[in-house]
Amino acid sequence: MQESYLIGNITIKDQEKWSQYRSKVSETLRPWGGELVYRGKKALVLAGNNNHTDNVVIRFQNIESLNGWFNSKDYQSLIPLRNKAAHMDLTSYHEDS
Repeated sequence: MQESYLIGNITIKDQEKWSQYRSKVSETLRPWGGELVYRGKKALVLAGNNNHTDNVVIRFQNIESLNGWFNSKDYQSLIPLRNKAAHMDLTSYHEDS
């Protein structure tokens, strides 16, 4: 089984809305086996460009679970709030076999 990861690069626009969004995301992960691995603030860009201030990493059992979560009604309903709360780039990755 190839684990898959969602990496989010985030710049918060509205802290109150961001807090609301964050408080609701965990519930949407559970049915898909998603696990928050890391959440933090940028310390230093060592190479290249990264204009975002925050980062999140979420692990899933496989790419199907990640895609199922992202496309689920529960998560999709949070996207309008997410868009008001932050600028976010989301990328999915799977283990290289």
